[in-house]
Amino acid sequence: QVRLVESGGGLVQAGGSLRLSCAAPGSIFSISAMGWYRQAPGKQRDLVATITSGGSTDYKDSVKGRFAISRDNAKNTVYLQMNSLKPEDTAVYYCNLRLSERINYWGQGTQVTVSS
Repeated sequence: QVRLVESGGGLVQAGGSLRLSCAAPGSIFSISAMGWYRQAPGKQRDLVATITSGGSTDYKDSVKGRFAISRDNAKNTVYLQMNSLKPEDTAVYYCNLRLSERINYWGQGTQVTVSS
């Protein structure tokens, strides 16, 4: 079983910043694509940002220019830097590790709450 350990969520005022971290097993981290998803109450889980094993990134339109995903292969950790946060960014954020099209793993989720 692959365990992803997330941290960094919390409560922040609109306009503030948070950085999420997700640590993954070293044996597969460097060859895996990583992603952050979020799920607000009553809504489906949506993709926020992804980063390939080679470092290519992609973002949900609503977070472009505000969020940045990065990875440190030496620390087996992926990050999501979130700036200029808005109340609509409030959600549980989940880390995802994708080893292949059919093999992926999820973290336990971390709550991000942005107050207006």
